[in-house]
Amino acid sequence: MTTVRRLHAENHLIERIGWLRAAVLGANDGLVSTASLIVGVAASTASTGEILVAGSAGLVAGAMSMAAGEYVSVSSQSDTERADLARERCELEQDPAAEREELAAIYIARGLDRDLAVRVAEQLMAKDALGAHARDELGISEFTTARPIQAALTSAATFSSGAALPLVVAAVSPAHLAIYWVSAAALLFLAVLGALAAKVGGAEIWRPTARVAFWGALAMAVTAGIGHLVGKAV
Repeated sequence: MTTVRRLHAENHLIERIGWLRAAVLGANDGLVSTASLIVGVAASTASTGEILVAGSAGLVAGAMSMAAGEYVSVSSQSDTERADLARERCELEQDPAAEREELAAIYIARGLDRDLAVRVAEQLMAKDALGAHARDELGISEFTTARPIQAALTSAATFSSGAALPLVVAAVSPAHLAIYWVSAAALLFLAVLGALAAKVGGAEIWRPTARVAFWGALAMAVTAGIGHLVGKAV
């Protein structure tokens, strides 16, 4: 009787790391910074119109800043990866034997005996030498490679989405209650965001949720205090 081995597709969570990091960072930053800005302005006894102007300006400026910052940061990572790959390509052309020994040494360190490690290195290099060294020596893979445009667009979009939530709450709340409405809504949104990020990333829920809620509450408390003091002074 012949046993049929069925191959099955596996969806690993590491595949999500590129966009998930930028999405969580953008949404969290949009929520915290805009809610804190609104709370700080509201604490200075500003009108609803002034609060909305400040919040809208914070949304636009923050989204552009996030996009530019992510693009520059991830582009630097991408430049470093390309430079490393170019250097590795030259080394493979100049001394393939030494590169094969280097790859075999990596596999030996991971637990293979020398003969098997050498055979594995030879076979992988015969198929894709640069790919084997990029993956096992440099730690560069298709899942972790830098994607500047993706990171920039994701960060800008998620920042705007996160920032829009406290801005909508501020628009429908009375000016003298904006601090309380926006703070409560922002903490709720942050808790939901932390739980969703943990769920998508395959982590346990409570710790990330508590973490983002704590830092959000601290940021809003600090800006509310500053807004109150500045409002009195002015």
